[in-house]
Amino acid sequence: MKNKDRKLLGVIGGLGPASSAYFYELVTEHTKAEKDQDHIDMILSSRATTPDRTDYILGRSDVSPLPAMIEDAKSLEEYGATAIVIPCNTAHYFIDEVRKAVSVPMPSIIEETVKYIKEHGFKRAAILATEGTIHSGAYQHEFLKQGLGCMVPDDSGKAKLMELIYGKVKKGIIPEPDELYEVTAPMFNAGCDCAILGCTELSLIGKKIEDKRFVDSLTVLAYCSIRLMEHEVI
Repeated sequence: MKNKDRKLLGVIGGLGPASSAYFYELVTEHTKAEKDQDHIDMILSSRATTPDRTDYILGRSDVSPLPAMIEDAKSLEEYGATAIVIPCNTAHYFIDEVRKAVSVPMPSIIEETVKYIKEHGFKRAAILATEGTIHSGAYQHEFLKQGLGCMVPDDSGKAKLMELIYGKVKKGIIPEPDELYEVTAPMFNAGCDCAILGCTELSLIGKKIEDKRFVDSLTVLAYCSIRLMEHEVI
């Protein structure tokens, strides 16, 4: 029987698996706790076989990831999740339809990241993301709503990001930050005062970056999740 008083975070994971594991690590790291029982309760559904989000958005595949995401969301709610998050930026494209399938809160990694950027005084962001996320315009739309500026990489920058995401991180190879700076250097020179790690695979590179101009969307979602479970962030 479900405990109506229990806060339980449901996670639609596996998009990809390494970033889902890192999300769990971030939530654990940033929750104020002195013992096991002080941490938040979580349930992670890691369906790595979910069809690729970018391929579907760009029309390279006709197999939608939405049915799998909806099924996972419903399963998490049935298990007792009182809120659900998706640690994947590209999956934001489908979030409205997934939200309709459940009755619990489902914050968006993109909405929360743009809100964080505004709260921290940044004015113009470089969007580092998959081709699917950039093509969908999800970040651009949120920045427009918040009255902030943003910039997407040029074609060579987009190609470099896809190489880092699909050619390296998804294969278990974590590049050095210098490879990411190849994309951001011209964007900072063009007036961007921050850069979003807007793909959760890029968050794994972000572990090596101390430059405060980089905003990690996965860390922002971790903060949001901890607060949603009514715990304190450290």
